[in-house]
Amino acid sequence: MTEHIPSAPGPSTPLKTSYTYHSPTPTASGPYILGVDEAGRGPVLGPLVYGVAYCPVAYQEKMEELGFADSKTLKANTRSALLDSLSSDPPNLGWSVRVLSPQAISSGMMRRPPTNLNRQSEEATVLLIREVLEKGIELSEVYVDALGNTTTYEKYLSSVFPGINFTVTTKADSKFKIVGAASVAAKVTRDACVEGWYFEESEGKAEVPWSSQLGSGYPSDPNTVAWLKTAIDRVFGFPNIVRFSWTTVKVILEKSAHPVKWTDEGQASLIKAFESGKGLDKDRCAVTKDLHIRSVDTF
Repeated sequence: MTEHIPSAPGPSTPLKTSYTYHSPTPTASGPYILGVDEAGRGPVLGPLVYGVAYCPVAYQEKMEELGFADSKTLKANTRSALLDSLSSDPPNLGWSVRVLSPQAISSGMMRRPPTNLNRQSEEATVLLIREVLEKGIELSEVYVDALGNTTTYEKYLSSVFPGINFTVTTKADSKFKIVGAASVAAKVTRDACVEGWYFEESEGKAEVPWSSQLGSGYPSDPNTVAWLKTAIDRVFGFPNIVRFSWTTVKVILEKSAHPVKWTDEGQASLIKAFESGKGLDKDRCAVTKDLHIRSVDTF
C-alpha cells in the first residue's frame, strides 16, 4: 500500500496510543443511516480498528451502486478504490475510525478487573456514534455487525442512544451497503497501520532488528508464529506491535524468555505482614502497626 491513508499514522510515526479519525462532516440534509464494522479483532499483531460510515437516507440508492461489500471478500486495490469513493462525495458521505493500539488492547485485557475485547469494542462503537451525533448529524437508523448476543447488544445500544433504531445482526457487512462501507474504512486503515508500522524500539539504531515479513498477523498463520519466535527479546519481550495478552504470545514468552522470580515468591511471612488487620487494627497491616504509622486525616 503505497499511497497515504489519511486515517493511518504518517510516515515514521509510531502508533503509541489509541486515536480517532473523522472525515469532513457531510452537509446534506438528514436524517442519516450509519453502519458499524471492525477489522483486526483476531490478530495477535497490530491494532483493532472500528469503522463507521454514514449517509442521508435519501442517498441509499446511490450507495447500492458504489460496490461496497464485506471488506474480507475484496482485493486490497478494490478496498483502496472504495475508500476513495467513500471520500469522493463529502456533502453526502462521511466516515470515521477508532484505532485501538495493541498496547491499549492488552493493557485493558490484563488489568484487574479486566476490560475484555467485547467491552473495548462496545466502547469504541459508542464513542464513534456519539462523536458523529456531536457533529450535528441526525441518525435515524444504525446497522451494526454482530458482537456477542445480538439481542442484548441491540438493547444496550438502544438504551445509550434512545430515539435511534438499531439493527445488530451477523454478516451485516454483506446485508447493508453502509456497513460494507464501514468495513472497508476499518480494513484499509488497519492494513495501512500494519504495513507502514514504525518500530519505535528501533529509534537510534542503524537498522530495524525485526523482519517486515509479519504474515497475516493471525495466530493461526505459520508465518506470523515464525516471526514472533524470531522477534522475541528474552529480557524485554516483544515490540509494541504485538498484543502481549494473546495466548500465543504468553506461550512463547514462557518457553523462550528469561524466567522472572518475584521477591515475594515463597515468602509467606512477608505477604502476611502487609495483610490488613482485624478488630481494632482493621485496615492496618502489621508493618504499619510495628512502625506506629497511622493515617492522618486532620492537622
